[in-house]
Amino acid sequence: MDWGKVVFIFFALMSLTTTAGYLYDHNTIALFIATSINLVSTLLKIGVKNILSAELFASSLVADLHLIPAFLYETLAHDVKAAIAMAIGAVLANLFSMALVLVEASKTQDEF
Repeated sequence: MDWGKVVFIFFALMSLTTTAGYLYDHNTIALFIATSINLVSTLLKIGVKNILSAELFASSLVADLHLIPAFLYETLAHDVKAAIAMAIGAVLANLFSMALVLVEASKTQDEF
């Protein structure tokens, strides 16, 4: 088992689920956790060397650039609707990222 891949996919999936958790319960702490985990996921994607690595990294950056402003909207402007709208964009970017992970996994299965 490739433990590096396990950690990589764990944080990618955790980023998606924590952001979805914020959409369920509009809690500032949940949004902070989602943003933090997404940033860790982005850092892990820097070292990935596979066919779709650029797309994975770009989708993670998109999610970051949705979650950071969402956190700022919620904490500084107290605009929960805008924060939710930005978090929905992050969920979509993370769903795209997970789809890329599945495509990459199927491509590596074909090589064996």
